[in-house]
Amino acid sequence: MGAVVADSGFDFTPGAQVPLLGAAGQTAATNALASAAYRDSPVTVLLDANNEWHKSDVKKGKLSLFEPDLGEAFSRAVRVRMLGGARNALIQSFGTEPQTVVEHCLAAINIRKARDTKLTIIMAVFGLLFLPGLLIWLAVFQLRRTIAGAKDKKSGALGTALLVAVGGLAVIFLIKLPFDGILGIYLRAMVVAPVIGWLWAKQVCESTAKDLRDRWSSLLGGGSVGPKIPEAVPRDPSQSTAEELRQGLARLTAEQQSNSVFYAGPKGILGMGTRWGSWQLAEELSPADPGKEIHGFRSWDVIRAIHDQLRMLERSTLHTNGFPTPSVKHWIVAPVGENAGEVSRPDGQDVDQYQIKTHEIQRICNEQQFGAGNRHYLGVQFTLWDGQLVITMLITVTVLHETLRIEVTGHALGPVHSLFTTKPKAKTVTVSKTVRFWETKERQLPLMETSDVVRLSVRAPFTWFPNVLDFLGGKLSLPEPFGLRHVWAEKPWRHRFMADDALRAATPVLRVVHTAAIKVLEDHGVDTERFSGRSTFLSGMIQDPSPRKADLYDA
Repeated sequence: MGAVVADSGFDFTPGAQVPLLGAAGQTAATNALASAAYRDSPVTVLLDANNEWHKSDVKKGKLSLFEPDLGEAFSRAVRVRMLGGARNALIQSFGTEPQTVVEHCLAAINIRKARDTKLTIIMAVFGLLFLPGLLIWLAVFQLRRTIAGAKDKKSGALGTALLVAVGGLAVIFLIKLPFDGILGIYLRAMVVAPVIGWLWAKQVCESTAKDLRDRWSSLLGGGSVGPKIPEAVPRDPSQSTAEELRQGLARLTAEQQSNSVFYAGPKGILGMGTRWGSWQLAEELSPADPGKEIHGFRSWDVIRAIHDQLRMLERSTLHTNGFPTPSVKHWIVAPVGENAGEVSRPDGQDVDQYQIKTHEIQRICNEQQFGAGNRHYLGVQFTLWDGQLVITMLITVTVLHETLRIEVTGHALGPVHSLFTTKPKAKTVTVSKTVRFWETKERQLPLMETSDVVRLSVRAPFTWFPNVLDFLGGKLSLPEPFGLRHVWAEKPWRHRFMADDALRAATPVLRVVHTAAIKVLEDHGVDTERFSGRSTFLSGMIQDPSPRKADLYDA
């Protein structure tokens, strides 16, 4: 998909800001994903969040001294993937607001950029001017990281001992240096200056780490911290970068609202989850009065009646506060391969801003029921548990020869992986008290260790050359086809109440669908006795409490 330009057919002009349907109360999953942008954990921990179908990867660089942490790698990967000019189509992130996650990634990048600017100045003054000494220290730290990375604990201790030994040699070198004059002063400064620079850099890194952790903790604690990205608002027409960023965010929001989705075989509908249940009502169409013919109708007539009744789901004669207001929407589902590396959205005159137009939806519903082509589904979607659970019931109606088939399928997308909901832990160590040595106390440790300060200082000058930095330190590879929500989603069946909610939603939806469909058949002179009997049978069968793997056809 090419870069977004003014004549691409997408309207980026400001308009009325309409609240998105179902957007309220979806902050838990959004904030959990956004918190990854502020984390200082090793990037490899993200591999623990890989699920059965989608697996991210960490591409190793040439030197471990240049490797990014989780927040750095995540922020850059998400920005490039979701705002890049040549990016492929994205999968909708139901239950979350992907623009908010991207904005937090941009805010985290800005915070680190301000830190890296200071570190670059420090490196220039205390490193570049004393380059030989800096290279010696860096060689020692790289060797220490290589040794400490070994699984053998003795090797890790050896790396620390190596650093201490080099420090001792440096002190001896300063005292016993045989050179005098300018050369002697420079050689001594060559050893000392990088250490002074490290002390200054440590203060800069510690301050930034505290800010990032506060934002991380606030997001998961329900705080009101918001992303700060002033560059997203162009101040004059000449600010092309800001305008491109604004257009990229607008394009992201528009694609999130697209009504086309993709069925990837056993992986289910991307973004909605696998199909855990399927119920089909299929009976012969025969006239209620043998002396008369059936009044003509099409699949769209049945779907439209079902649509109207599903929008009344939250209403009830009993005041039970049961169903929240659902999102009822027509979907066009395209088939893709199970291991497809990318997807492409439909385009042409029947598509407007990623939305397939109503007349095309109606045509597909009535005509594309057999053989090749996309299919139409009517979906009723519930976003529950503050965005952590997304239940989608899909309905499709087909008329082949003299048989009407109404199929209802259940899809469930579980919570984001628990990795994203872990709060930052303070770095402490337990030590004995000075006087009452038999008692212990916890002592607060700095957030940034010596090795972390060195790593960030070395990376700082290269952050203006991201491709070089990716080559030296490695980067995060996101799973494709990519969508922020489904690639890190767990199964809802491990959470008892979430599983109950998914199972409970199926029965009322199925009964509303059957009631609405049978009413249409009666109005068109169809004998509904068999349909009513079959509907009653399905209402009993749906009370089976166990979800199945319907997409694998092994239930």
